[in-house]
Order: sequence, then C-alpha cells, then structure tokens
Amino acid sequence: MDPMADHTSGEQYEYRVLTLSRETSRSAARQLLTEHAEYGRWELARVRLYMGGSRKVWLRRKIIRVARTA
Repeated sequence: MDPMADHTSGEQYEYRVLTLSRETSRSAARQLLTEHAEYGRWELARVRLYMGGSRKVWLRRKIIRVARTA
C-alpha cells in the first residue's frame, strides 16, 4: 500500500519530490515552494527533515482527466 495515496476520496494525485540541501535557507526554500504552488498548482504533501539538515519535500496536485466529447 502506498502511504502517499489518498484512497478515501477517490481522487488521484501526481507527486513531485524535491530534495533541499542543508545550505538552502528557509527563505529560499519558501520561495521555491511558493513558486511551485502559484505557477504549477502544487500543494505541500509532506516534509521530511534528515540528520545533517537536508530536507525532502513531497508536493502533489490533482490529476484532472478530460473526457472526450467528439
């Protein structure tokens, strides 16, 4: 079972994983995530902080299926 899957609502998501080094400042990380949210319609799904200061960020967005009409 995929821990990132949302089985309750039946919606499907695509995921993007970003790895931020410990040298990445909080303001730079915030700016990067804000740009992904505003222009790519990504939302924050999970953040994991590792020993050494690196961070792994999971972003998700809904997959929109378009039905053919013709």
